[in-house]
Amino acid sequence: MSGDVMPEHRPRIAVAMGDPAGISPELAARILVDDAVLAAADLIVIGDARVLARGAEAAGVAPGVAVVQPGESLRSRPGGPILLDLGHCDPDTIPLGEISEAGGRFATENFRRALAMAAAGEVEAVCFTPFNKAAMRLVTPGYEDEIGFTAEAIGFSGVAKEFNVLEGLWNARVTSHVPLKDVAGLLTRDNILNNLRLTDEALRASGIARPRIAVAALNPHAGDHGNFGREEIDVITPALEAGQREQIGCEGPFPADTVFMRARRGDFDAVLTMYHDQGQIAMKLIGFDAGVTLMGGFPFPICTAAHGTAYDIAGKGIAHPGAMRNAVLLAARMVARSHARGNAPAA
Repeated sequence: MSGDVMPEHRPRIAVAMGDPAGISPELAARILVDDAVLAAADLIVIGDARVLARGAEAAGVAPGVAVVQPGESLRSRPGGPILLDLGHCDPDTIPLGEISEAGGRFATENFRRALAMAAAGEVEAVCFTPFNKAAMRLVTPGYEDEIGFTAEAIGFSGVAKEFNVLEGLWNARVTSHVPLKDVAGLLTRDNILNNLRLTDEALRASGIARPRIAVAALNPHAGDHGNFGREEIDVITPALEAGQREQIGCEGPFPADTVFMRARRGDFDAVLTMYHDQGQIAMKLIGFDAGVTLMGGFPFPICTAAHGTAYDIAGKGIAHPGAMRNAVLLAARMVARSHARGNAPAA
């Protein structure tokens, strides 16, 4: 993924440290010594200096970061990354590779602070190293995913969705964290059309002037003319045709077992899938260590690595930073392009 950004504006990005029992501290330390990341944006890492130090030790790196305390001005600091040290997590109390309430609280507080800073205009985008949802639920029992948490944290009532981005290929989905048995009932013409609109907007915000979106079918063989289900005929195609009337470059519905082959060879910029694993399996097979998750639709870009906390390799110094690096570069590029267009930052 290209790290090019417009030189007229230098993006300011908050990076919330995620679960301290996984690879998140190591990834935070690694991006702080990544030349491409440091050239693309000014970073404000939010977490605990002790946790970052443990991550840096595991990674074998020595980040050059200015440490500030809550209440200190961030705007008066010279160039270079900043660590906002909340001093709220002693890593010696967090066993590596284990789900804990303390780990979930650390990640939750960091993310909430980063979102508040973005909502207040102190930063222009938010990134975060991986969370563990089970740990987050120990702190917030109703926690479902980062989209719902973000909407509540910043008082957002619009439509936001997750996108996965890998090597120039985007994956959007109509339904996400819901049981598979409920998917068909959640597919409506308006729901699919709204996701087409949001996908088109997000692709344009990333710098793709004329997005080409493939729409995946729900049923095997795209329903086989109604023999395997009528969702393609009654719901998906009418939504797709409505999108085309709005000048959205979309085609389909295509069988889900071949559409990613076409997209990967360059026929499309994005695939809109009907449910979570329909796209996630394909994207992670293409490149597990490089994929980015973008939360689009919010007033500012929110990006993270598409993989999880990797408890099994925590503290071993072998975590691959590629996906996290790409996440920060994508956020920086979106902010820079938004400024080049004269718009407020938005995903």
